[in-house]
Amino acid sequence: MDASNYRRVPLGVVAPRDTADVAAALRVCAEAGVPVVPRGGGTSIAGQATGTGVVLDFTRHMAAVLELDPGARTAVVQPGVVLDVLRARAAAHGLTFGPDPSTRSRCTLGGMIGNNACGAHSVAWGTTADNVRELEVLRYGGGAPIRLARGWEWPGDGAGRGAGGSASAAAPASAAGAGAGDGAGVGADVGAGAGAAAGSAAGRAGAGSRVAAGSGAGAGAGVPGGLPVDLRDGLRGLVEGNLALLRTGMARPGMTRRISGYAVDALLPERGADLARAFCGSEGTLGVVTEARVALVEVPREPALAVLGYADESAAAEAAAGLLPFGPLTVEGMAADLVRGAPGAALLPRGQAWLFVEMPDAGAARRLARTADAVDTAVVTEPARQRALWRIREDAAGTATRMPDGGEAWPGWEDCAVPPARLGGYLREFRALLAAHGLRGTPYGHFGEGCIHVRIDFDLASAAGVARFRTFSEELADLVAAHGGSLSGEHGDGQARAELLPRMYGAEVVRVFAAYKDLWDPPGGMNPAILTRPARLDENLRFAVLPAAPLTRPRADPPPLVAEPAESAAGPAVPVRPVLPVVATENLVRGVARCVGVAKCRAAEPAGAGVMCPSYRVTGEEMHSTRGRARLLHEMLAGEVVTEGWRSPEVREALDLCLGCKGCRSDCPAGVDMAAYKAEFLHRHWAGRIRPAAHYAMGGLPDWLRLVAAVRGARAANALGRLPGAKRLAGVTPERELPRLAPETFTRWWRRTGRAAGAAGGSAAVSGAASGAGSGAGSAAVSGAARGAARGAVGAGGVLLWPDTFTEHLAPQVGRAAVRVLDAAGIAAALPAGRVCCGLTYVSTGRLDRARKVLRRTLDVVGEAADEGAAVLVLEPSCAAALRTDLPELLPDDPRARRLASAVRTFAQVLEERAPHWQPPRLDRTVAGQTHCHQHAVLGDAAERRLRERAGLTGELAGGCCGLAGNFGFERGAGRYAVSVACAEEQLLPAVRAAGAGTELLADGFSCRTQVAQLTDRRARHLAEVLAEALADGV
Repeated sequence: MDASNYRRVPLGVVAPRDTADVAAALRVCAEAGVPVVPRGGGTSIAGQATGTGVVLDFTRHMAAVLELDPGARTAVVQPGVVLDVLRARAAAHGLTFGPDPSTRSRCTLGGMIGNNACGAHSVAWGTTADNVRELEVLRYGGGAPIRLARGWEWPGDGAGRGAGGSASAAAPASAAGAGAGDGAGVGADVGAGAGAAAGSAAGRAGAGSRVAAGSGAGAGAGVPGGLPVDLRDGLRGLVEGNLALLRTGMARPGMTRRISGYAVDALLPERGADLARAFCGSEGTLGVVTEARVALVEVPREPALAVLGYADESAAAEAAAGLLPFGPLTVEGMAADLVRGAPGAALLPRGQAWLFVEMPDAGAARRLARTADAVDTAVVTEPARQRALWRIREDAAGTATRMPDGGEAWPGWEDCAVPPARLGGYLREFRALLAAHGLRGTPYGHFGEGCIHVRIDFDLASAAGVARFRTFSEELADLVAAHGGSLSGEHGDGQARAELLPRMYGAEVVRVFAAYKDLWDPPGGMNPAILTRPARLDENLRFAVLPAAPLTRPRADPPPLVAEPAESAAGPAVPVRPVLPVVATENLVRGVARCVGVAKCRAAEPAGAGVMCPSYRVTGEEMHSTRGRARLLHEMLAGEVVTEGWRSPEVREALDLCLGCKGCRSDCPAGVDMAAYKAEFLHRHWAGRIRPAAHYAMGGLPDWLRLVAAVRGARAANALGRLPGAKRLAGVTPERELPRLAPETFTRWWRRTGRAAGAAGGSAAVSGAASGAGSGAGSAAVSGAARGAARGAVGAGGVLLWPDTFTEHLAPQVGRAAVRVLDAAGIAAALPAGRVCCGLTYVSTGRLDRARKVLRRTLDVVGEAADEGAAVLVLEPSCAAALRTDLPELLPDDPRARRLASAVRTFAQVLEERAPHWQPPRLDRTVAGQTHCHQHAVLGDAAERRLRERAGLTGELAGGCCGLAGNFGFERGAGRYAVSVACAEEQLLPAVRAAGAGTELLADGFSCRTQVAQLTDRRARHLAEVLAEALADGV
């Protein structure tokens, strides 16, 4: 699968190391009559990167920038190099590659060539084909590489870069390019070679059929380095015999985004017989690109973003064409239903639809804004604010999959394009067509070029829904053709649209396409059933193999509220996406189907403070990406390839290195929550069987530690933990040191110091929870027996301090520090009346029945405190996140679960809400460290940032995941320890090493602090500890 609606199971995958490997693979496949599918990162949306033959994956080894010439403004790249890697290399010289799809952090140059990809800046810098100068390609059957440029003859008799081994020999030159080389390249818009890939059977044959066996087309004699004579003569004859047809039948006046079909008209004499351009956009159906020389453009030094607000999307669309004379770099459009709740939405001017118009400088942006006929305008010059706004657009392919009522929308008609001057009228007719079919979608995209992206809530799981999908597709193709447009304006035809090309071009042009394909690939082995002699658009749908279950909730059934909005430093509160309860196969079907394959999880680097996906960035294996795991779960549910169901060793292996960081929950635009899916899988996988030792030891940590505390056995337990064999018995890897238990638990300290005059929970009466109106450190402080009595009960406005397992047994100093700060702020708190637990360790090891039992007991103890308006202060971020998300998901029918989840607050949030005027001690020092990945994903860290700022703590905390991840980094086997350390090396450890001696290391998570302590000679502290120390010192 790729990022489309389609699924075809390949025979196998080959990851070539150089051009010679590619040629060998093509030769062997041709001899056996097996199709070949070139593929990059598989982010293609039309199905062209799927196929039943041999898939060539270029992202593993052929992912280098081989040469960069700033003077000539060109670069030579291998097909698997990620666009952002090339952009990073070029940026050092003030250059970039013009086309920039929103998937640039994982799409490859090979895939972009295959699709003729575009992006937001193509209004200024053109499509990929506009920026390709030379290609080196191989045909089905192997043979000598063919060099393509402008003109029928290859100049220089093989001059320029050599083929074959030259790519491998030059690979070290890419070392400075953001990790090019083995395993570094990730992602692609579509397939790598001549583009994307997909297709499988020859012609209309079903899956598993074979193409005609033979030696293929790669072996003819020909011009050295150029076209073989027979291919050259055949192509010339095809063009000369159809001059009028190519000049008129393919013309689309006013169109810059005509991507559909083959670019055969690029071979016309008046266009210079541009062989390289004619190869672009061929979607892996002609041959395989092994090397490309591309043009680079100069980056504006200080671009500015003019954001123009309009009354609706039609008004924005009609205005877009009028902005083109101003020379914009982008003219992107989107409507309000796409941006609600998105980070950065508060930066938008008034309106219900917006155009993002990037200009070369602030002056040009202001001039455009003054003349625009818009409801409101804003000119944004600050890079951080521009990035926050652009993130809305870049995440649109994922966020557009979610309807406001929780329904799902799907690709299929992702990128039609019409002349920009006709866009407003086209959008009105498009909306009417949607309504006529009872469908919904949210258009957005490249308004300046008339190209519209949209996800539509097709029902692709029922026969009636698929029939509607077909009928709608046919009628929309007619509508696009009537407006003089292109069925594809960016993502290619693939399987989604190739069948409809006659409606756009007519039968005669389509016959020329077939002849063009046959000249390049006589046996038909390159990505068959794509573009010519295509598969039907309603065949091979990926949902057809899933168990019968609706892929979306009925519209009358609103999504469950699983958490309060999470804060974001980049903007306003962000509603946490509803995640389906992990309690039934039907729900897992929905969850797995939610992964639409946009592959943000394959990004080589996390976005800013993002987390997803740490295990993939360590291993570089697709199976360790969020998407790869979702696809394996899809196959497990389908039962055709992964046949052992919940006992599948393949799925277990893929999930084994999932850290449960929950990064995908917030960073995945579609809201996939692999940690939840992993918990469900482990629950079922180990049902009725003996589990790994770590599941009992670390998974049952709250039970074991409570038992030790009951007998006051911390000292003995610490001694036992140092005995030979203790780690092995507990399933702990030998490289780790077991954390030491504190001699006194937090709750015992609480009682010993006279703070437990009463106990909160149940239906406790309202008591003296201070309002926090103090203005200085220690003002309105509470002391003595009165303070204990104040904490005796929690009522409206009270604070319930949660004694999580880590704070209770392993780090009680954090709890004591928090109490001191709360006292200084005038906030009275109480502890629960009985045992409580968030269930985190049981969930992470898949012991969901045990987790539910623990959580029900917890609700019996504290459930009513939340009813009375208490804030539940949880010091450990992972436990707070578990209460916010796992609790209501595991107990969806208990209303107390939602109320308690909504009451959960972090330390900084409680101070901000309950003591808004309290001034923390001023420390005036720099900080380093890490924000807990669960806090990033579920809770947000905006309150923590504001508290640090008020305390004079400056500097940024690292994003990502520390790699310890609770039990993950302690468990023995499967290379977990190595992965754990590698994750820490990504952001946390470099930040610690770069911190000076006077820098305060902050890490609110116990796992993060433990990782720092065990891998460095430094110690990190909870923010509460730092503030409490300052209070004790009288700062």
